[in-house]
Amino acid sequence: MLLESRTLRSGVLDRTDVLDRVKTLSLLPDGLHVTTAMVAAYFEVTVKTLESVVEDHRNELRGNGYHVLTGTQLALFKRASGIQSRSRSLALYSRRSVLNVAMLLRDSEVARQVRVYLLDMEYLARTQPVDNPVPVEPAPVEPVPIEPAPTGSVVLDDRIDRRITHILGSTVVPMLNALIATSGEHRRELLELREDIEDVERRLCWHHKRLTTLEGEAPAKSAASTLGAMTRQAFEQHVAGLLRRDGCTDVVVRQARGDRGIDVTGRTADGRTVAVRCENRSGRRTVADADLRKFAGAARALHRFDLALFVAACDFGHESRAIADLTGVVTVDRREVEAWTAGVRLKALR
Repeated sequence: MLLESRTLRSGVLDRTDVLDRVKTLSLLPDGLHVTTAMVAAYFEVTVKTLESVVEDHRNELRGNGYHVLTGTQLALFKRASGIQSRSRSLALYSRRSVLNVAMLLRDSEVARQVRVYLLDMEYLARTQPVDNPVPVEPAPVEPVPIEPAPTGSVVLDDRIDRRITHILGSTVVPMLNALIATSGEHRRELLELREDIEDVERRLCWHHKRLTTLEGEAPAKSAASTLGAMTRQAFEQHVAGLLRRDGCTDVVVRQARGDRGIDVTGRTADGRTVAVRCENRSGRRTVADADLRKFAGAARALHRFDLALFVAACDFGHESRAIADLTGVVTVDRREVEAWTAGVRLKALR
């Protein structure tokens, strides 16, 4: 239905959060857009396939945030985002237009999962009982002062982040705490929902720190540069510390390098055995496919760990992600490591 009906698609385009629930969507430094190559990588299709979809549905996608930069606009965007490219044009997608693409791509398993998730959410929303409480005069609410901010997209993003963080911390989280205290049957679901909300808060705080660094308020090293500067041993110890922080026990950093790439072992809070490969070789843009195959063979086939994590200070290519999906290895790329370092819990360890 979503593939065929533009009206149905337009009714669920606000649910862009499902993109990150199915798979992490990497964004450009502006935190708002992605390129054609990034969208193709997310849906695990070729750029040519994606361009064909755009050609067939250009007007619809334009209405949902897809646009092509040229000339002065392109030059200004490159300068602001740090993109190094000699191309005379650059296609940009908003999160809304990426969700639009998910409802148009037929031959993508990731897009299919997004569509299923959307329809499940729509079904739940329509079948939830509706209460009709007796109207009560609302109590006066103390207004939250909002300081006037100077112009500029970075400052605007900062104000939005602060406002959302305040709302989450002062209303949503306390409400969930109250529900958890009185609930029985749905306690587990509420706990997971609270963890998701807290992770959003942590991501916003992390994003705020990055914005202040860009503005020059806090000239500190970014998480990416810090991770890249670590030695192999320091990166392994850093990952081991993150595992312990997220409740893992018996965490051991292996000194020998002959065990087919298993660097750290431990046990999750719920008792699962976990093996970790740490990769932070300087100058490497993506994880080598051979390294992932070797680790998957050791962790999943040879030693049969319950959970296998490949943690990298770089990205994963299409082939390496396909190998990971096939073997059950959980990949943690550069952006996820940065967020994990900033305090966001790794979902695989819950």
